[in-house]
Amino acid sequence: MVALKKIAVEPTVFTPDYWADARKHLVKKDRVMKRLIPQFGDVCLETRGDAFTTLARSVVGQQISVKAAQTVWGKFVKLPEQMVPQNVLKLKVDDMRAAGLSARKVEYLVDLALHFDAGKLHVQAWEEMDDEAIIAELVAIRGIGRWTAEMFLIFHMMRPNVLPLDDVGLINGISQNYFSGDPVSRSDAREVAAAWAPYCSVATWYIWRSLAAVPAVNPPK
Repeated sequence: MVALKKIAVEPTVFTPDYWADARKHLVKKDRVMKRLIPQFGDVCLETRGDAFTTLARSVVGQQISVKAAQTVWGKFVKLPEQMVPQNVLKLKVDDMRAAGLSARKVEYLVDLALHFDAGKLHVQAWEEMDDEAIIAELVAIRGIGRWTAEMFLIFHMMRPNVLPLDDVGLINGISQNYFSGDPVSRSDAREVAAAWAPYCSVATWYIWRSLAAVPAVNPPK
């Protein structure tokens, strides 16, 4: 179970308590991390919002630009009185479409709400479950693949050792930082990440930062 500590200045935002230890480990074990980590000062991973809202936002943002995703989310989030599964299930399809959602994304959001509402997800047990068990539950929801599940583990569950090999940013970042821009295979990425364990999530976060391309999967403040 990952312990979290609360930031006093903003009680709705949390950071992982393992971050300092992770930084020390990565600086000691990896030459690139030794160079990258000091560049970003005390900035670190943060989480906010509940599981349903985080996943709903990730569905809304699929295959569109960050700006477009923010616009659509801003309209969609105003439809229910509160962003909870039961309220989403009461929404009219026409209203959801008018907010800018495609027919397929409407279907995905309804399926997500149904999974939460019917208790098909063991949300209360997630803290005690391993990463793969949580991923297995999430990918059973329409519209949620392994990448989305891994982003959820990193940004919402704040799991320390997730290596999202399907993430283009991570692969590009490894290419630029470790292979002088040469193409990188999944095997190459795993080999590089061997030195990161048990803090692959943290190293991945710094790789994203080096590209200024941190995935936007958290609900806005």
